[in-house]
Amino acid sequence: MKPMTPMKPMEPMDPGPAWWPEELGQPASSGGQDGVQYAFFPDARRLAIRRDGRVTVYDSGQHRISGVAQRQGGSRAVVFSGAEGEVAAEDLREIGPGC
Repeated sequence: MKPMTPMKPMEPMDPGPAWWPEELGQPASSGGQDGVQYAFFPDARRLAIRRDGRVTVYDSGQHRISGVAQRQGGSRAVVFSGAEGEVAAEDLREIGPGC
């Protein structure tokens, strides 16, 4: 019987192309659910959200985002959590459209 070949390390997952404005760099965290994606850039204090292919960038201010949830219902409201508690994306100041 031929000996088994050693296992190779797993390749990192390819996150795909960046959908947020490139000047923001790499996000500290990103994710998505139900057709809504987010990326958080703490050094720039920016939050990028993509809904239905449209990217909007928000000023995250003093919020240090550590988690995300999506409210149930038709609005698809996105709520972020951090040390200061929860904040809804619509409560953040919109900087403008992204790429």
